[in-house]
Amino acid sequence: MTRFEQLYYTSCEHGLTGYSGFQFNAVSAGVTVETQQVVEALAGYEPPRALVESDTPDELERCPVNLCYRPYDRAGRRATAVCVRYVGRDSARRFGNYFAHALHSEDFATAADGMLPIEWWNSPSWTSGVSPSTEIPSLEAPLPGPLGVRSVREFLRAHPHADRLPELLAAVFAALGEQGSVVVVDRSTDLIAHWFAALSYLLPPPLARGLSFATYVFRPATSRLHLIGTVPEAQLVFGPDDEAAYTVFDFARGTFPAIRVDPLARLLTRIGVGSVRPVWSWTADYVRGGEESVDDWHAPVAAAAASGGIPLTAVDAHAVIDWLTGAEHLGARRAAVAADIHREHRDLDDRRRSALSAAAKAGGDLAVHQEIEGKLHASRMAAYAAASEDAVKPVPITDPVTRERATALWGRLLDDRGRTPRERTRLLLWAVGAGLPVPAAVMTEQTLTLARALLGSLSPVPKLRSEVTDLLASLPVMRASLATAVEEVLEQRTGQEQLFSQFPAELLREADLAGRPLLQEHHLRARAERRPAETVPIMFKILRIRAQTSPDEELLRGLWRQPSRTWTHQEAVRIASELPAKGPVDRAVGTWFERALRQPIADDDALEACLHLCRLFVRPSRFVWLPESAGEYVGITLELEDRLRDAREATELVDAFAAPKAGWWEAPRALRRLRLVPAMLRVPADSARLRGRLTALSNRELERYLAAVGRKATGDKPIDDIALSHVVAVVTLPSGAVLSQAHAQQVDEIRTGPVGRWPVSDLERLERAVRPLRAELADRYAEDVEERRRGPWSLPRNFPFVSRRTKSASASTAASASPPDPGSTPDSRATESSRNEKER
Repeated sequence: MTRFEQLYYTSCEHGLTGYSGFQFNAVSAGVTVETQQVVEALAGYEPPRALVESDTPDELERCPVNLCYRPYDRAGRRATAVCVRYVGRDSARRFGNYFAHALHSEDFATAADGMLPIEWWNSPSWTSGVSPSTEIPSLEAPLPGPLGVRSVREFLRAHPHADRLPELLAAVFAALGEQGSVVVVDRSTDLIAHWFAALSYLLPPPLARGLSFATYVFRPATSRLHLIGTVPEAQLVFGPDDEAAYTVFDFARGTFPAIRVDPLARLLTRIGVGSVRPVWSWTADYVRGGEESVDDWHAPVAAAAASGGIPLTAVDAHAVIDWLTGAEHLGARRAAVAADIHREHRDLDDRRRSALSAAAKAGGDLAVHQEIEGKLHASRMAAYAAASEDAVKPVPITDPVTRERATALWGRLLDDRGRTPRERTRLLLWAVGAGLPVPAAVMTEQTLTLARALLGSLSPVPKLRSEVTDLLASLPVMRASLATAVEEVLEQRTGQEQLFSQFPAELLREADLAGRPLLQEHHLRARAERRPAETVPIMFKILRIRAQTSPDEELLRGLWRQPSRTWTHQEAVRIASELPAKGPVDRAVGTWFERALRQPIADDDALEACLHLCRLFVRPSRFVWLPESAGEYVGITLELEDRLRDAREATELVDAFAAPKAGWWEAPRALRRLRLVPAMLRVPADSARLRGRLTALSNRELERYLAAVGRKATGDKPIDDIALSHVVAVVTLPSGAVLSQAHAQQVDEIRTGPVGRWPVSDLERLERAVRPLRAELADRYAEDVEERRRGPWSLPRNFPFVSRRTKSASASTAASASPPDPGSTPDSRATESSRNEKER
C-alpha cells in the first residue's frame, strides 16, 4: 500500500543537523534531499505583525494556518503537502517559530485514496509537536478535515461575494495555463480554505491535482504557486514587473479584478459544488485523455452534463457539436450525445445540425440521423425559399426515408397561401435540385398555382426573372402550367393582347404552345412587337394558324401598332408577293396597300421599292385589291416610269413632268425629283425646243440640270452629240427667259466654258449648232476658233458678256504684262501688236 513520507520542520534543539535552530526535526526513512529542499522552501512562515508575539493557545489559534500543496507535474502524480502553524516561541523563548508537517508521495493520488489536498484542511492527522526521535514512520492517508461538499456549499450560500466564484474559477483556469498566480484575500485562512475547496471541487480532477496552492503567505509577491491565500493584514505589495503576474480577489474589502469568464467556468459554477462530483464521474466516459486547457475540457464536461439531464447553454451546446466531429473515441456514445443536443436545442444553424446528423449516423443511430436530416431539410428549404444569405443550393437526397420526409415537408411549405411567387419558384427549384419524388399531379397543381401567381404579380425583380427562367428550363411541367395560366387569362379577360410581352408569358417558346391556337397567335403578336423586322412572316404564320388567306383590319392593327399603322414599301412588296394571287383578300388589305403607296420617299432605294410594289399590281388579280384612287396612282407612276425609260428626246420628258396631275402622289413626285434630270441627260435634246421648255423645270431641277451641263461645258475633253445638244439648248436660251440670278450665272458660265477649253473641232461643232439659234453667239465662238488657230499669242477675248473695247483693252494689258514667248520672233510680236492696235 502506498504511504506518505513525513517530514517535521521547525526551530528545535534536536534534529537532523545536530544543532539547535530551524531544521528538520524528524523525517521518514527514505526521504530524499530534494524533498527536504522543497519542504524547506514551502515551510517558510511569517505571521501578521499583530500576531508575532502570540503566546497563549487562544492567541496562537488565531494565527493563519498555511496548508500548502505543490505538485511536481501537471497531473499531480508526485507531490508534497505541508501544513504550517505558528507556534510562537522556540526552545530559546524567541518569537517567530513555526512548525511544518509535510507529507510527500511519488504517487500522491493513490496514497491520498482519492482525497483532494484541500480536504486535509484542519485534519487531525496534522501535528505541531516535535518528535523525540529524528526518524518517524510513514503515514497512510491523512484523516479528512471538516471541509466537504456540504460545508463548502453552505459557505457559498452564506458568503456575500459568492457570485464572484465564476470569475475566480476563470482566473484559476488561466493560472493553470501558466498565466500568473491568483491571490485570494479573506478575513481568515479558514474562509480562504473554503474558497480553495470550492475551486478544487469545480476543477476537473486532473487539474485539481495539478493545482498548487498555499492558504497563507504573508508576502504573496514571493510565491509562484497557482493559488495564494492571505489575510488583510498581509503585505499586498507588488513590484511594477509583478503586477501583471498576480490577479487579486480581495473578499475582505470587496474589490475584484475584471475577468472574462470562459464558458467552462460558467458551466461548472452553474452546475455547482453540490452537483459537480457526479458530472466528473460521467465525464470520464467522454474524455480522450490528455486534456489540459479549458477548451480541451469544455466539450466533454458539457456532453457529460447533458447526458445527466443538466441543461446546457447555446455556447455549451455549440462547443459539444464542434467537438463531436472529431470525437471518434466515443463510439456509439457519439450518437447519444447528438440525440441529447438535438432534443434540447432546436434553434441550431444548419452547419451544426449537419454535424449532429453526421455524429448520429457515425454512432449508428439512424433514427436520430434521419430526424435531424428532416430538420435540416426544413431549414434549408425555408432558407432557400427566402433567399437568405446563408442559403445553400439543394443536393440530391439519396436516402429513401429522408427523401419521403423531405417531400412531405416540401408539400406543406408550398400549401402555405402566404407564399410569395419568388418563394414558390425557389421551392420548386429546390425540389428539382434535391430530386424529390413529387407525384406528377402534385407538381402540376403546384406549378399552376405559381404560374397564376406570377401572372398576377407586379413587374418582377431581376433575380426572380432569372429564377423563373431556370425553372422553365429544368421543369417541363412548369411550361405547360404557365401556358395554361396564360390561356385562362386570355379567355377570361379582354384587352390582354400584350400579355406575351410581359413577364413571365414572354418566356414561353412557340413549341410550348402546340395545340393552343389562341396562345400561339398572341405569342406571335408579342414577338412582332419585339422584332418588327419579322412582322410580315409572323402575320402569315398567324394566318396559317387561323386557316385564313387574308389578314383583316384587327390583325393588321394588332401587328403594326406604331402610330402610322403603315407598311413599309418592302413589307408591302413581300405581302403582295405572298398573298395568294387568286384568293380573296379583305378590303382592309387594299387600304393598307394604298397607305404604303402614299408613303414619303426619301431616296432612290425607297423609290425603287415603291416602283417594285407598283409593278406587282400590273397583274389584274392583284390590281383588283386596290381602291380606285390607288389604282390610278399605280397607273400614273408606271406610265411616268415608262416615259423616263423609253423617251427619245429630252423635251418629251420635260413636257411629261411639266404639270403634276391631281393623282400624283409621292412616287411621281419622287420620279421627277430623283430621275427626271438624269433621264434628260441620257437622251439628245432638240435644242430649239428644249431651250424654250427649260423654265418649266422646278428651281432645284433646273439647278441640277444646269450643273450637269456646266460640267460638260467647262471640261477639256471631247464632247459627244448628246452632251453638245444640251449645251446648245442652254447657251441659246432666249434673252427674255425668266431665270433667277443664280441660274443666270450658271448659264453665263456655260456660255463661256467652251472658249479656250474645248478642242477646236468641238468648238466648231458648237458654233455650227448655235448659229441657227443665236448668230451673234456663233460669231463669237467662230472668232475664238480663228484666234486659237493663229497661234499661242492670239489671246481669247473676255467674252461674250463685255464690250469689245473692254475686252480688247484687257487682252492688250494681259499681253503687255506677260513675258514674250521665248520661241516667238520679233516679226510675230510686231504683227500681234498691229492687230491689237487695229482693234483699238
